[in-house]
Amino acid sequence: MSNNLLKGKRGIIFGALDSKSIAWKVAEHCKVQGAEFVLTNAPIAMRMGTINELAEKTNSTIIPADATSVEDIYNLITKSMEILGGKIDFILHSIGMSVNVRKGRHYTDQNYDFTVKGLDVSAMSFHKVMQSAWKLEAMNDYGSILALSYIAAQRTFPDYNDMADNKSFLESIARSFGYHFGKRNKVRVNTISQSPTITTAGSGVKGFDGFFKYAEQISPLGNASADDCAKYCVSLFSDLTQSVTMQNLFHDGGFSNTGVSEEVLENFLK
Repeated sequence: MSNNLLKGKRGIIFGALDSKSIAWKVAEHCKVQGAEFVLTNAPIAMRMGTINELAEKTNSTIIPADATSVEDIYNLITKSMEILGGKIDFILHSIGMSVNVRKGRHYTDQNYDFTVKGLDVSAMSFHKVMQSAWKLEAMNDYGSILALSYIAAQRTFPDYNDMADNKSFLESIARSFGYHFGKRNKVRVNTISQSPTITTAGSGVKGFDGFFKYAEQISPLGNASADDCAKYCVSLFSDLTQSVTMQNLFHDGGFSNTGVSEEVLENFLK
C-alpha cells in the first residue's frame, strides 16, 4: 500500500545483495512509496548477488562502488545526482563485513590486518560516504541518512566477534556526523539496531541460529522482520521524522528492554 511518503525524493541505497537483504526490502518499499534511487554495491558483491533483478523491478540504475574508496564514492554520488536530476534526500548504508569471522579467527586471536579491513568496510565507510556527500554538498536540506546496526554494539555476544566493535564505531560516527549535518543542512543521521535477521550476511555469523531463537523468545513482539525494518527505514526517510537525529533506534520487538521472558525461564525450570 502506498501513501506516497517518499514522492519526489531521491536516494542512494547501499548493500542490496539478494532478496533476503534488508537493503533489498528497503528498495522495494521506497519504490512503492514514490522514491527514485540508485542502487550500489561493491563489484565483488554484485557478482555474488542478484541486484540486477532488483534494478529491473524498481526501474533503478546500478552504480558499482567500493564503499572504502573515496574516489568510488565521489563518482557514485556525482553520477547519482546526474541520473536522478538533483540533490539526494536519503541514503541507506547497509554494509558490514568481518574478515576475522569469515576466516574463523576468534576474538582473542584476531589478524589485525583483517580487523582493519572489516572496520573500514563496516564503519569507516559510513564516514567516507557522509564526508563525500558533505564536501559535494549533495544532500538536500532535511534529508535523512541511515545505517544498520545491531545490539552487540552495546552488549556482549561472544560469537559476534569484532563486528561488535565495528557497530560501536558505526553508531559513534552517526552521532558525531549527525551533529554537523544537522547544524548545516538539517539532515538527520541515525542508526537502526535491528533484530537478528535471516540474511545472507547475518547467517554467516557463528551461532546465528541460537541468536535468532533466543531473541525470538525474549522479545515480546518476536523478532522484527527484514520487511518491517524496511518500513521503519521508509518512515525515517520521510518528512514525518524531521526531528529525529543522532539516535540509535532499536527495531527489535522489545528485545533491548526485556530482561527475561517466561519462555526462557521455562527452559531453566524443566
